[in-house]
Amino acid sequence: MDTADIPGLIREAYEAQKFAYAPYSRFYVGAALLTAKGRVYRGCNIENAAYSPASCAERTAIFKAVSEGERDFAAIAIVGSRDAYLPPCGVCRQVMQEFCDRETFQIILAKAPEDYKVYRLSELLPEAFCLGK
Repeated sequence: MDTADIPGLIREAYEAQKFAYAPYSRFYVGAALLTAKGRVYRGCNIENAAYSPASCAERTAIFKAVSEGERDFAAIAIVGSRDAYLPPCGVCRQVMQEFCDRETFQIILAKAPEDYKVYRLSELLPEAFCLGK
């Protein structure tokens, strides 16, 4: 992904964050997933009183894209409601491993459109569990 395009993807994540459903934690997360074809899928966290049925923003975006036939992803931007970089949880990293190229897929952790860090999936999940990849 061209670094000039990163602030735009981060802004998409902030738009997704507006729809987060987080009445329990009050921690609102947004994600914007970029496909190789340039399409963006937004996701937000969706909590549940039972906790385990909840879904992180990253998984929401990925599942939306996969459910519409997308399988080739370039990057994801993740923003949170605190002034901190928000790395994906272990479950989200494993879902990314299932659908993304670990050496080229970029994970963008942002505090603002101009304040971000970029990682490859292989950096955040160095010894990934995978079947035949």
